[in-house]
Amino acid sequence: MPIINRVADLQPDIMAWRRDLHAHPEVMYDVHRTAAFVAGQLRAFGCDEVVTGMGQTGVVGVIRGRKPGGKGGVIGMRADMDALPIEEETNLPYASKTPGKMHACGHDGHTAMLLGAAQYLAETRNFAGDAVVIFQPAEEGGAGALAMINDGLMDRFKIEQVYGMHNGPGIPVGSFSLRPGPIMAAMDRITITIEGVGGHAAYPHKTIDPVLVGSQLVVALQSIVSRTINPLESAVLSICEFHAGHASNVIPASALLKGTVRSLKGEVRDLVEKRMNEVCAGVALQSGAKIDLDYDRGYPVVVNHVAETEIAARVAGEIAGASNVNTDMTPIMGAEDFAYMLEARPGAFIFCGNGDSAGLHHPAYNFNDDAIVFGTSYWVKLVETTLAA
Repeated sequence: MPIINRVADLQPDIMAWRRDLHAHPEVMYDVHRTAAFVAGQLRAFGCDEVVTGMGQTGVVGVIRGRKPGGKGGVIGMRADMDALPIEEETNLPYASKTPGKMHACGHDGHTAMLLGAAQYLAETRNFAGDAVVIFQPAEEGGAGALAMINDGLMDRFKIEQVYGMHNGPGIPVGSFSLRPGPIMAAMDRITITIEGVGGHAAYPHKTIDPVLVGSQLVVALQSIVSRTINPLESAVLSICEFHAGHASNVIPASALLKGTVRSLKGEVRDLVEKRMNEVCAGVALQSGAKIDLDYDRGYPVVVNHVAETEIAARVAGEIAGASNVNTDMTPIMGAEDFAYMLEARPGAFIFCGNGDSAGLHHPAYNFNDDAIVFGTSYWVKLVETTLAA
């Protein structure tokens, strides 16, 4: 079936919510205005239960179906609320009113679409079981999903399966993309401290140059992906910061390197960390410098469960048409903390087309309001299909 008529009627309201959220971005766990707005709307819709303060500033709403019969059950649907520390460059009439912060990843759209679905579901309740709408803080690096889980999200609301959605620049509006198995990468942070011996630039033989050591290290680390990882597997190792020295005629005593590692399998992740430690130890031995590697594991791999991915694809096909659902999308090396929810419960993560927009995390990015009816309809039909009588 096409998009839901009532959702199309709600589109102007959902768009207005989205643009208000866009104009007032908040980052990490400091999403107090956004959370208050979400909680107020859920109460106004008549949700059976509205809980605030989960995972510090998360909001959860429960809508109980009225449809008789069926096995019922509990389905969770998650939207992220936080923005990014980016200066907006869209010049839109509803552009960010907060300097240095903007919704550059579309979380304003995610929140608004799930709110629209909550309104519809609270009005109709044409399902058997509980629909749990989850509004999460701190997806952008703060592991808000894990904070909500640690606060009892899954057990308190008896969630049996959980689903997430993200907009996808480059995917046509009205289309969806997903795949079973790994769909987004694990994200690890690396910090390398090099301690050498500083001195006059004219007498390098009396020093242990951390700039030279760091340069050797950067080159050596790249061989891990190109010569250690199976070419049919996926891994990214990027050194993104290199800090050393303050004068053109002084060899500094230390250097600092920072970067990221991305992977799609646990064994690849383990191998990269092992080889990084070995490379750092080898370069230290060769150079005489002291090298310390801090390998900080971040978000795990986002792994879609097979059965739930099939359900998500079927529902998306009912909304957009089967030909507009790519069920074999190429995994991407970006990270997403919905991974923690998929470790806690079976479910699936899907991408909803945002059209030919600027890329995510770009200062010119904007969520495409034309996608609202498709994303909102998907949420509604997911509940009515999964919790059918």
